Amino acid sequence: MILCCGEALIDMLPRETTAGEQAFAPYAGGAVFNTAIALGRLEAKPGFFCPLSSDLFGELLVEKLHGSDVSVDLSPRPDAPTTLAFVRLQDGHATYTFYDENSALTSLREADLPSLPDSVDALFFGGISLASGPSADAFQALLTREGSTRATMIDPNIRPSFIKDRASFVARIQAMMSLSDIVKLSDEDLQWLEGDGEIADLAQAIIARGTKLVLITEGAKGATGYTKDTRVFVPSQKVEVVDTVGAGDTFNAGVLASLQDNGALSKSGIAALSKEHLEHALAMGARCAAVTVSRAGANPPTRAEL
Repeated sequence: MILCCGEALIDMLPRETTAGEQAFAPYAGGAVFNTAIALGRLEAKPGFFCPLSSDLFGELLVEKLHGSDVSVDLSPRPDAPTTLAFVRLQDGHATYTFYDENSALTSLREADLPSLPDSVDALFFGGISLASGPSADAFQALLTREGSTRATMIDPNIRPSFIKDRASFVARIQAMMSLSDIVKLSDEDLQWLEGDGEIADLAQAIIARGTKLVLITEGAKGATGYTKDTRVFVPSQKVEVVDTVGAGDTFNAGVLASLQDNGALSKSGIAALSKEHLEHALAMGARCAAVTVSRAGANPPTRAEL
């Protein structure tokens, strides 16, 4: 099982009523939630770990997870509100305003971390769940506890407006990346974290700190995978873009599902990843992301659609 550890929230997406008024419609979302849904649709049988509110939005989140065959057995159900993210689209790109104070997500503490069953062989972390506070510390503690024996991947999916203390955030993310087998970053996130420089040099600097595989996405251009000795580039598939919500999250799922399909989703498998399997994983991620950006909202493809 791939256990996706991080936020589930409600994206309030801009819509127009029949009367021509501007409005927002609720859609289940969150970076890690989207990756879990995409993995479920790719028949990877994933699990999801995050406090899920007992409110009406929490019920919606659980319903959507179950609908894509994602297990929520490890997720607590606190009496706290669901995080809301109001989305604004400009030229197909999303910006976010979050309402997260005293939410279910922020209620997580290290003492709440579950013992993981043997069926969990890989963990995925990322998103705003790593931004700040005790809940971010709890997710970091989970990765630290499990990262020595189970395959791990992290995608910080940085939202600067959600980060209260940049120095603390960077320290946390860099520590978690050094413990992770796979790190995925957009080119913008890479330079936000690591500073100016050539992408290849910055990726190799991350590998030098302990990561085995670094994946860098560059929007419409494509994605590149770096290991200590290998570099593989796969171009994006050309589609008519409706919006980019969930594109990176779906890419992550495609990569993980491909590695799982090829028996490479383990610490030893990632450390010894062949060029062929890396290229297959990047291509799978690109195909999945292309479907997602071709339709509104974070709506990843099923395996049959690919």
